Amino acid sequence: MSDLLLEVKNLNAAYGSTSVLHGLSFTLQRGGITAILGANGAGKTTTLRAICGMCTRQGEVRLEGERIDHRKTEQITRLGVAHVPDGRGTFTDLTVEENLRLGAYTRSDRAGIAQDFELVYGYFPKLAERRHQQAGTLSGGEQQMLAISRALMLRPRLLLLDEPSFGLAPLVVKEIFAIMRRINTQQKVSLLLVEQNANLALDLADHAYLLETGRIVLSGPSDEIKQNDSVRRAYLGT
Repeated sequence: MSDLLLEVKNLNAAYGSTSVLHGLSFTLQRGGITAILGANGAGKTTTLRAICGMCTRQGEVRLEGERIDHRKTEQITRLGVAHVPDGRGTFTDLTVEENLRLGAYTRSDRAGIAQDFELVYGYFPKLAERRHQQAGTLSGGEQQMLAISRALMLRPRLLLLDEPSFGLAPLVVKEIFAIMRRINTQQKVSLLLVEQNANLALDLADHAYLLETGRIVLSGPSDEIKQNDSVRRAYLGT
């Protein structure tokens, strides 16, 4: 069995007549954490959306060797690809527990779903305390925790995370990133992380790609990317 979970080859993506991605090629190792870095407008969010089939795309996307670039978003979700979008996508009128049940909508194993409720409540005890609370009344950090937990209810092989630190207090971000590492280590869920905070992303990830105007301009192990002078000046503030 190949160590590659995700393979992207010559990926192009567009919204209408506006091209955003131009021939992206990258891989993600099974059990790994890969970060996609870049400034606003570089194409980071579009990369995740293209993998999920949420925009017009051309090129190859393979999950464990199987091409998924011709599949619809719901079909890709059923294959074990969970997407935590920017803005969190919380169903604000529903309770915490109802949001989590929506995350498991593709599953029929009731016992497994019950186990995963306890699993996510173990990672995020604050959600357990608020399980009957309307999601729209949660703090921003709690809504991000809920969005990640809802994705975990799918029992994904691959978790796509779009700007999980955005708009959150530093202590909350530190807590969420520590839990994401635990999820990767304990549940063996591979993570593809889009993040504008390069310091955070490189501390968490084992591999990183730098996007500029829809093209990959730099890639390598995170420790090496951290030492790159151009990255340090432009993204790390050093």
